[in-house]
Amino acid sequence: MITVDWNCLPVPQNCRTLDIGCGSGRHAAAVLDRNNGHVVGADPNYSDLQDAHARLCFHESLGRKGTWSLTGADITHLPFADRCFDVVICSEVLEHIDDHISGLREIVRVLKNGGQLVVSVPRSWPETLCWALSRQYRQTEGGHIRIYARQQLINHVQSCGMMHWRTHFAHSLHTPFWWLKCLLGPTRDNLWPVRQYHRLLTWDMMQRPALTRLVDRLLNPVMGKSVVLYFHKPQ
Repeated sequence: MITVDWNCLPVPQNCRTLDIGCGSGRHAAAVLDRNNGHVVGADPNYSDLQDAHARLCFHESLGRKGTWSLTGADITHLPFADRCFDVVICSEVLEHIDDHISGLREIVRVLKNGGQLVVSVPRSWPETLCWALSRQYRQTEGGHIRIYARQQLINHVQSCGMMHWRTHFAHSLHTPFWWLKCLLGPTRDNLWPVRQYHRLLTWDMMQRPALTRLVDRLLNPVMGKSVVLYFHKPQ
């Protein structure tokens, strides 16, 4: 899922972007599509990096002008110099990290003065309902270990020297899907209701029809699955 609203993010051309916890590379590929700079995808999971490599190679084959690289990295010990990125994207990562404050400090360390940081995490009330519906969901190894209140996370990031300037919510259509999965069993992907809802989400992401995009946009303020926070690092 792409959580960043690129239309509002002041990203210069030829910038260096870090997608920390890049997973299969969706955000890194989106950066490659929109900017002729360099994007680095970093993730500790080798299998995810392989998926990201395949995705970025495909986007490169489409003639994108930007460049990219991938690296295995722990968010609490990033292998980068101080102030070397213009933009850092940290999407759906911090809720998995034990020492999330060290992770935030590392992100801020590698971000240039004047740079932009985008952080997204699961929104508190839909996530709380997921935890209430399924013990398995909240106890999954490598899963979510905390629920953030929006202002709590803003305070954490600002305590590391950043300035918050925008908030929005994303992916409201995904919220009932996760409630359904938690109700029926988080790993029971073969059940008919789960398969049909997954087909709907896949169709929506691939085709982006006007009706579902409108519904998603209208519902995001009420039940968006993710809260997306934008920060600026002072000069």
